[in-house]
Amino acid sequence: MNRQPALQVQAYSTSDVGEQVRATPGWQQHYRQMSPGHFSGQLRCLALEGVEVYEESLNTRVEQFFRAPPGSLTFCFDQVEHSLYLLNEHSRNLWITPENYREVAVVFDQAFLQRHGLDLEHLQGLFMVPLGSGQNALFGRWLSTTLTRLTQADCPVQGQALAEQLLEDCLFILDSACQRLQGPAQDQREQARAIMQRVGDWAADCPEETLNLLGLAQVAGVSLRQLQHAFKAFTGMPPAQWLRLRRLNGARRDLLRPDAGDVTVAEVAMRWSFWHLGRFSESYRQLFKELPSQTLRRRR
Repeated sequence: MNRQPALQVQAYSTSDVGEQVRATPGWQQHYRQMSPGHFSGQLRCLALEGVEVYEESLNTRVEQFFRAPPGSLTFCFDQVEHSLYLLNEHSRNLWITPENYREVAVVFDQAFLQRHGLDLEHLQGLFMVPLGSGQNALFGRWLSTTLTRLTQADCPVQGQALAEQLLEDCLFILDSACQRLQGPAQDQREQARAIMQRVGDWAADCPEETLNLLGLAQVAGVSLRQLQHAFKAFTGMPPAQWLRLRRLNGARRDLLRPDAGDVTVAEVAMRWSFWHLGRFSESYRQLFKELPSQTLRRRR
């Protein structure tokens, strides 16, 4: 009897949001650090035939903009709020994680879905909707434990059997969660999500551009008050603070860019509309726990 090859879990420890993104191939992603401290992330990945499993943890608040892989169906289990988010290849989202955030995700590729006769058209109206279920936390713990077991040489789990079980479990949890959807509250959240969708699309398409609050409201096609309500629901912060943190992350990226030549801190601050160098340096230090000059010296 031929012995099945051992399943291999890839594990990564990261110290920068850019490293966290690069450790997750196949996804269109942009991360920005949004709370003070030295960033620390963990990522574990398992590739099966037609299925990928991820477990991700982040210590600071992080703004995430992402698009799922083409042709895929993804089940994301938020282990803080215990919500399930369903994604397809058209799902684009912008939000900010809480501190010490953890999620597990299961991604089924197009070929796997076709072999099992899954028609994503029947899932319309469920994508990017927070789905609550009493099974979410239990499933997340089980999947995390399974990834740990697979790092052991004598683990007997077979890849095909695990892939089939993951599909069955995810569909069961989805069915359970759909029964708990609410009407008016869900409609309000969907309106706020549509606003954040437009903001996220702008942020992805124009990563180098800066705006003021009125400009951002114009991009979203809403009033300033509607913009503030949407940000409160999805990021936990006012849009003005989000814009400032976005500019600080842009400045950090420029300071770390290897092809920046002899750029100075003052030039980077000016580019990102920080007209007062002292205030820029202090805001930067509060967020990243180092001065911009220290970041610049580390790059050189």
